Amino acid sequence: MVQAAYLHIPFCEQICHYCDFNKVFLKGQPVDEYLQYMDTELKHTIEAYPPSSLKSIFVGGGTPTVLTVNQLEIFLSSINNYLNPRSKTFEFTFEANPGDLTEDKLKLMLDSGVNRISFGVQTFDDELLKAIGRTHRREDVFHTIELAKQVGFKNISIDLMYALPNQTIESFQESLDIAFSLDVEHVSAYSLIIEPKTVFYNLMRKGKLHLPSQENEAKMYEILMEEMEKNGFRQYEISNFSKEGFESRHNLTYWNNEEYYGIGAGAHSYVSRKRISNAGPIKKYMSAIDEHGFPYVETHSVTVEEKMEEELFLGLRKTKGVSISHFQEKFSVSIYDVFASQIKEQKEKGLLEEKDDFIRLTNKGKFLGNEVFQAFLI
Repeated sequence: MVQAAYLHIPFCEQICHYCDFNKVFLKGQPVDEYLQYMDTELKHTIEAYPPSSLKSIFVGGGTPTVLTVNQLEIFLSSINNYLNPRSKTFEFTFEANPGDLTEDKLKLMLDSGVNRISFGVQTFDDELLKAIGRTHRREDVFHTIELAKQVGFKNISIDLMYALPNQTIESFQESLDIAFSLDVEHVSAYSLIIEPKTVFYNLMRKGKLHLPSQENEAKMYEILMEEMEKNGFRQYEISNFSKEGFESRHNLTYWNNEEYYGIGAGAHSYVSRKRISNAGPIKKYMSAIDEHGFPYVETHSVTVEEKMEEELFLGLRKTKGVSISHFQEKFSVSIYDVFASQIKEQKEKGLLEEKDDFIRLTNKGKFLGNEVFQAFLI
């Protein structure tokens, strides 16, 4: 059953130096036309895979908040028309760039059912913000979050990054201190990963990118976990922390290995046991819908073996881990009949532990998560 919907707005006014998401410069793009094609894709998707238990929507990008008020109104009307995100338990998140949101946009979003905003803050160090290609500065964050609260938003998340070029442990600690002073409900914090086809990747190849040592990166993660706990944020996933009751329902859909729609250029879906990829370039996305009604470029039927791998690969990201009884119930086989050797090996390394009904990462395992996850890819 489809649990969530992700909608992708690929337009940006500035391309960040680390970003490898599907995005294009806003200027000169057919934004209005693109929104109409998203509406068509959404309509066809709902008809082909009717929702029965949808519980979250996430609008990401790109930068969704670069849409004008008029474009935003059209887009939100389309979402409300097909997905009806109005129940009290529904989570409807918009990604936002600090400084992009006006009071008019915020009110329109709130009136249209959006009840959660995720701000791409990354750091509160203005020099670092400039160095990573962000257009906002720390004062923009303060102003926009205060404005969102005044309008009526009660569920605000911020993204932070660490292990950035020339970032010190002291600078990261300062960003954390400022983050806690904002009184938000959720924090996602990720270490910088250098992806191909990014500005940082090209700089690294030329030897011009000066990153913190692996030891300092690990120290930053350690500080992150300690400071979050001290300040009332529970770690519920490797990179995600929330106050009680404010975990991201949308992201938990992915980590619980549940099904979701992916709407827009370059988006991915998981529906009816199939993983589906959309065309990324905007013109190819639109022409595919013209030709076939859907923008699909790849469809893969997930085997039972792959589903079991994903259950571990994704589920172990959660701090509570993977439920042994739920695995048995879902696949009609014991987790130990499938993964006994991998579990034993990771336990012996001190990276996994079993507690009550769950297999989960140890504290040491959180630092080496990718190594653990890879072990479950048969």
